Amino acid sequence: MSYLVLARKYRPQTFSEVINQDHVTRTLINAISSKRVAHAILFSGPRGTGKTTVARILAKAMNCQEGPTPIPCNECRSCIEITSGSSVDVFEIDGASNNSVDQIRELRQNIKYMPAHSLYKIYIIDEVHMLSIAAFNALLKTLEEPPPHIMFVFATTEAHKIPITILSRCQRYDFRRIDNESISRHMENICKKEGAAIDAESLWLIAREAGGSMRDALSLLDQVITSAEGAIEQDAILNLLGVIDRKIIFDISEAILRGNMSGFLDTLDEACRRGHDIKKLYADLLEQFRNLLVVKIGKNTGKLVDLPAHEIEWILDQVKDVSSTFLSRIFDILFKEEAAIRFSSQPKLALEMAFIRILQTQPVLPVDMLIEKLDRLRDDIHNNPASCVGAEKETVSSGQIQDFSGALSDPSGTAEPKAAFVSISGNVDPDLDQTWKKIIDLVSEMHPSLAASLTKCSLKKPAARNLVIEVSGGEFNIKVIRRNKNIAILKKICSKFFGDAIDLDIINHFDPDRENQRKTQTALLQQDALSHPLVADTMEIFNGNVVDVKIL
Repeated sequence: MSYLVLARKYRPQTFSEVINQDHVTRTLINAISSKRVAHAILFSGPRGTGKTTVARILAKAMNCQEGPTPIPCNECRSCIEITSGSSVDVFEIDGASNNSVDQIRELRQNIKYMPAHSLYKIYIIDEVHMLSIAAFNALLKTLEEPPPHIMFVFATTEAHKIPITILSRCQRYDFRRIDNESISRHMENICKKEGAAIDAESLWLIAREAGGSMRDALSLLDQVITSAEGAIEQDAILNLLGVIDRKIIFDISEAILRGNMSGFLDTLDEACRRGHDIKKLYADLLEQFRNLLVVKIGKNTGKLVDLPAHEIEWILDQVKDVSSTFLSRIFDILFKEEAAIRFSSQPKLALEMAFIRILQTQPVLPVDMLIEKLDRLRDDIHNNPASCVGAEKETVSSGQIQDFSGALSDPSGTAEPKAAFVSISGNVDPDLDQTWKKIIDLVSEMHPSLAASLTKCSLKKPAARNLVIEVSGGEFNIKVIRRNKNIAILKKICSKFFGDAIDLDIINHFDPDRENQRKTQTALLQQDALSHPLVADTMEIFNGNVVDVKIL
């Protein structure tokens, strides 16, 4: 057959022509230049990313008549034969069909012979993970200590299937998926050389379908160029490749974000009538909402979202009035429903139910917006209290409102209460219990946890600028109240309450009768626990002794 497909016609012939694998080619160039090339090299990575191509370029670089050289001439006998696949010193072996131990033994017998006219005899084994365990074991010793004229280059898409004993004897290079922009740019250069008129957006469609594989992209491009004469329209590519139009994806995401149920159902029905795979559509929608969320919260959008510039603009327009929290909830629901749609016998119904559930999820306000609304409400209450709290609340003093706004503006609780205490300072009850209750009520407005501890305390008759608080309820309670922060809060509140600077004395209330009663009750509980049948049986079974009895 005279026709040569694009993937073979435009296969890179030097390291510099390899697309987006600079971390591999740069290391190999340095190794060749410094004469530090390993005798066993493993290339791993996704399909169509250049593993076999780089292996051939490495073979040419090592066997070039100018070499070893990082830039093979592609004109000498060795380079031409390796390029055409006819070299007698470079063997390309398919690991899937040559995976038996007998074939590896035959390889071991042949490596002892010197190369015909090259510096090295090189074995390139593709899909090396397909070798049997016995074949790997037969290769171990030869791979570790081969003759000086032998090189092994392995390529695989599933490095995890290779035994660790083989991996430890190889120098490993991991190939990456090729981004859509690089694939699209490379196809654009090929189209110029081939005289094919395809717009950039259509090339992006092809690149996206390739899934990071340059070989897949060039195969699809070959098919597209063959399908039509002259300029190739995007609709023709969509129909030929069965690709889902990106406009459908954006229309569905727009309908979901705006709560347009009828628009979503119409667009989904149109996609089904065109014969699109619902499961593929769902995968595209999942990726779409992931991109919407990343663009909304991310800064380095170009790195995290592999999309053309015009689609990123569409995404920015869609998410400008949508909170990241709402997008996160949508993405979470879609991700959880993926298995149900993938294994459903009626994926269209499952897809509709998933999005109906999303449309019933109301968007929530972000925290910063809620805080902004609370601040605005606080300012409105402060500036115009009557209109905010209603006519029935007009008796609320401005001092109490100031105190409420201060609590909002100072969540730490250290802000000094102001006029709220002045308004009731004249209402000090002669009954100390009632006075203490009023103080606790004031504390509970801003410090409820401290007020809970104060309920176990009592107030002694205040002397001149000295207030005695008697604490009961145990050692923990007195430690809470004696904390510096809590004492400072109490001093400020009591000083405002009594209208004068107040010092506090915190004393521990001790009731001998109550303490004796507590000790007696504890002793009874301990005795009951020791005499319990279950405890006796446990001690007998394990031949143990009781060390301590703790009362909870």
